[in-house]
Amino acid sequence: MPTVQREQHPTMNQLRHMSALLLVTGLVLAGCSEEPPPAPNAPVVIQPGAPGQAGKTLSGSAVPSATAAPFTADDVIFFQGMIPHHAQALRLTALVPARTENRDVTLIAERIASTQEDEIAQMRRWLTSRGQDVPSTEHGHGAGGLMPGMLTEEQFTRLEKTKGADFDRLFTQFMIGHHMGALEMVGKLFGSGGGQETETYVFATHVDADQRIEIDRMQQLLAAMGGPLH
Repeated sequence: MPTVQREQHPTMNQLRHMSALLLVTGLVLAGCSEEPPPAPNAPVVIQPGAPGQAGKTLSGSAVPSATAAPFTADDVIFFQGMIPHHAQALRLTALVPARTENRDVTLIAERIASTQEDEIAQMRRWLTSRGQDVPSTEHGHGAGGLMPGMLTEEQFTRLEKTKGADFDRLFTQFMIGHHMGALEMVGKLFGSGGGQETETYVFATHVDADQRIEIDRMQQLLAAMGGPLH
C-alpha cells in the first residue's frame, strides 16, 4: 500500500515569524519612498496667474491659508484710475448715435457702453465698501497726467466735429487706443504685485479679456473702413 503524505501546516511559531518578516519588509519599503503618499481628500487649489500666464496647482502644505488675500494700495489706485478711464469711454460712445449710420460701429459702441456702465458701478461699490475715496468721472488725470490711452480734450473735440465715414474711422481708431490703455493699466496692476485679492483679480482679468475681444473686432472694422485717419 502506498504511503500517504500528510499535508504539513505551519506551526504557530512559524506563523508569528512570517508575520513579523512581512511587517519589517513593509516598513523598509515605506522608508525608501521619497515622499509620503498624499493624504486622502488632501486640498488641491488652482492659483491663477496674471493675464497671459498659466496658473499653478497647489496641494498639501503648499496650499495657502484659507484667509483671502487682502486688497492693497495698488488695487485701490487701479480702481480709482479705471473709473474715469471708463467714464471717458462713455463720453465717446455717447457721440455715436448722432454721427454715424454704420451699424457695426453702432453695435460695438453699444456693447462698450453697456459693459463699462456696469463696471463703473462695480468699481464704485468696491471702493466704497473698503472705505476708499471714489473719484469723479469728470476727469481722467492721475498723478502722472492722463490715464493710459485716454484722449486729450483736443482729440475729443476733433472727434466731436466729424460725421459719417470720417467719424466711424476716427472713433474706432481712438477707441482701440483707449482700450489698449486699459490693458496697460491691468498689466501695471499685476506687475506691481497687486490684483491678488479675489474680487480685484476677477474684475481685472475680466476687463483684460473683454477689451481684447473688442480690440480685435474694432481692428477688423477699421481695416474694412480703410485704416486709421492721420
